[in-house]
Amino acid sequence: MTIQRPPSTAAGSPHLERQLSNRHIQLIAIGGAIGTGLFMGSGKTISAAGPSVIFVYMIIGFMLFFVMRAMGELLLSNLNYKSFSDFAADLLGPWAGFFTGWTYWFCWVVTGIADVIAIAGYSQELWPGLPLWVPGLATVAILLLLNLATVKAFGETEFWFALIKIIAIAALIVVGLFMIFSGFQSDAGPASFTNLWSHGGFFPNEFMGFVAGFQIAVFAFVGIELVGTTAAEAKNPEKNLPKAINSIPIRVLLFYVGALIILMSVTPWTQFAAGHSPFIAMFSLAGLGAAATIVNLVVLSSAMSSANSGIYSTSRMVYGLAQEGDAPAVFSKLSRRKVPQNALFLSCVLLLSGVVLMYAGQDIGKAFDMVTTVSAVCFVFVWSIILASYLAFRKRRPQLHDGSKFKMPGGIPMVWTVFAFFAFVLWTLTTQPDTLTALLVTPLWFVVLGVAWFILRRRPTHLARYAEFRAELEQESGQVQEPELAQK
Repeated sequence: MTIQRPPSTAAGSPHLERQLSNRHIQLIAIGGAIGTGLFMGSGKTISAAGPSVIFVYMIIGFMLFFVMRAMGELLLSNLNYKSFSDFAADLLGPWAGFFTGWTYWFCWVVTGIADVIAIAGYSQELWPGLPLWVPGLATVAILLLLNLATVKAFGETEFWFALIKIIAIAALIVVGLFMIFSGFQSDAGPASFTNLWSHGGFFPNEFMGFVAGFQIAVFAFVGIELVGTTAAEAKNPEKNLPKAINSIPIRVLLFYVGALIILMSVTPWTQFAAGHSPFIAMFSLAGLGAAATIVNLVVLSSAMSSANSGIYSTSRMVYGLAQEGDAPAVFSKLSRRKVPQNALFLSCVLLLSGVVLMYAGQDIGKAFDMVTTVSAVCFVFVWSIILASYLAFRKRRPQLHDGSKFKMPGGIPMVWTVFAFFAFVLWTLTTQPDTLTALLVTPLWFVVLGVAWFILRRRPTHLARYAEFRAELEQESGQVQEPELAQK
């Protein structure tokens, strides 16, 4: 008999409410797929990889689609799971829930810091002379107030943030197509699809240039798994989660590949540079000065959207960890509006460190690159844990997989294919000095987590959880047939 241990919750205690509707879930998923990295980092990606960046985004999107399908199958196998941290603990052991939950929390704190840095940088372009701390502090304060209201308020805010990003990219594609078919001329030459291959071909910087594109582009997909953290607060998850996950390939083709093809057709890839948004450059080139300013505001809203998602997801992850005893109990308390306000305060206080980081360094671009690389490495770890949980699920609970209406395509062979791709991504981070430094610093986080877990696991509650987990393993493998275990 299969045992499904739901995440522990005190009987009669307040719980998260399912207030996120289908339109919230769909737009949260789209907003998660269109990260700040597309608006702020694509200039550097294009300058490094040339037109081959199109294939970079397609490959990353293709691989991460299978991670999301594995996550979807696992979440829908047991609706007691609040997030992937829960099924990691249930399928791999309590250690996996601890490492996954805290690493995902760390991922979004670091990403949120990058977003605060981006917001400050773009705010100074719009309002020169504005002190860096003003937009940083204002962003955190506004998002805290929005998230303290209700989860529906978060969903509504994210809905409009994502809609702004969709409209901006759609406008870029429409304006770009008009420039191409109307024979627009700039100092760099005519706008034409031939620009994609007439400046050194699709791989102008050869294989290593193509490789360099991966180390930057991975960060653009950070947040694609965000829909998994909404599982406990989504209405009708059996219908809405599959719909959101299955639309990922279309989103990648439209918002990433489509936008990049237009950008590099209007302006040859040789004209792009790191630290400059190609979106703003294209609208300025079209003579739409006001539109360029609007795109600046869109980039700001994109960073706000990402920070908003970060505050939401970190607070829910800490809330889940506290319920399992992996975080201080004070973070397991919900407000009268059913939001984890103490966990929200913790996340917001830590996001303010982004302001300190900007004053500590001279170059906002370098600070952004450093924190985004650390974030990307940690997200690769989280995505890998999702896949490892899927392997454990297939081995331990085959009958649940057989009965699933949302099976992961490709199954186990595809999991190993994605693992091989993640190994390739980590290798790409060793090819440049700045990303290599961040890659070498990241293991310190796991050392800290390891020490914390070594201390925490000796507590009676954690020893009991481990005993229960081992009993479940034995029960599922048929080694133990005790009636009291079979009834769990």
